Parts: sequence; structure tokens; C-alpha cells
Amino acid sequence: MAGLFRKVYDWLLKTFWATQMDVTMIGLQNAGKTSLLRVLAGGEFTIDSIPTVGFNMKRVQRGHVTLKCWDIGGQPRFRTMWERYCRGVNAIVFIVDIADLNVLQQARDELHALMAQSSLNGIPLLVLGNKSDLPEKLSVDELIDALDLKSIGHREVCCYGISAKEETNLEAVIQWLMKWANR
Repeated sequence: MAGLFRKVYDWLLKTFWATQMDVTMIGLQNAGKTSLLRVLAGGEFTIDSIPTVGFNMKRVQRGHVTLKCWDIGGQPRFRTMWERYCRGVNAIVFIVDIADLNVLQQARDELHALMAQSSLNGIPLLVLGNKSDLPEKLSVDELIDALDLKSIGHREVCCYGISAKEETNLEAVIQWLMKWANR
């Protein structure tokens, strides 16, 4: 009987109170965007993920909220599309490989150029330092400084250290995103 009640309750939630959010995940190539999205959508982490060519979309369901997540390729030829896919979304997620110190300046430059677009004013930004499971990595405070996140205005900015591989802090990421569902 409890199983039947749960099915009816879930159907009512999805039918009458379901919320869909649009989230765009961006970052330089090899930051772990596709791996993170695969894990968030209930899949398993794979070490041999191929680079995203163009974009990839998956839905992540949590309770009555569906996160429609766009994973946009991070190679230079796709970065011109970032702004277009970020317009009008509930949140922007910028993913950085915190174990690759050689790309931090480029990541900072790309992020600040994107956040300077007036079409994106007011859209919350979540910066994720991925690969926190690796030994040589930046802390969250070091990442905030390296990307100069405190200078980004016209929006709420949040930063977490995560590991898609170890699934570290992923529930906190989902909770942060879900708070923007009804805004």
C-alpha cells in the first residue's frame, strides 16, 4: 500500500508541482564537465571520457526538480557559444581542473570575459574546482583568488571544491542549484 501511495504522490508532484531548471556547465577542456554531468545524472565515473564536441544535455532529477543541464565543449572553437547557452538559464556552472595550474590564467580570462556580458547579468554563478581527489591541487580559497571571483559582480557567486570521481561535495552542488529553481 505504501508503494502505491508513493507512486501517486510522485505523479502528483511531477504533474502539478514539478519545476524544471536550466543549467549551463562550461569550462576549459579536460576540466571534467562531462564526467560530472554523467555522475550527477546517476551514471558512473569513467576515466576514459572523450571530449564533448559541441554540447551534451542530460536531465538530473531530484525530488520535484528537474535540472536540464547543458554541457558545452571547452575547446577554443566552442567557447564562442558559451554566452548563447548561458542566456536565460537559472544558473551557470563553471568547472575548473584545480590540479592543472597551467590553465588557471586562461580559465580566469575566459570566465571574466563571459561574466562581463550584460546578457548574463543576474544569473547565479557556481564555480567548481574539480579533481579535489588529486594530491597537487588548489584549495577553494586559492581557487577564489586565482580566478579573482570576488571581483565578479551583478550576480551571486559561490565556489566549491569537488571530485566527480570520488563524488565529493556533489550533494552540496545539487542543493545550491536547487535553491535557484523558483527564481
